[in-house]
Amino acid sequence: MSDRVFRLMERHQRQDDLLHRARKRRFADPFEIARIKKLKLAIKDRIARALRKPKMA
Repeated sequence: MSDRVFRLMERHQRQDDLLHRARKRRFADPFEIARIKKLKLAIKDRIARALRKPKMA
């Protein structure tokens, strides 16, 4: 696994933690939750693209 993919996976996990905390709040902001979900999905797409790229030797 490359360093770039590892950093993306860390960012994805941080967004997951933020999403969990945002949902636990008494008055959860639906716009904040939607923003975090979109960012998390974008990061997931970047991970998938990075893993699909052929390795340069």
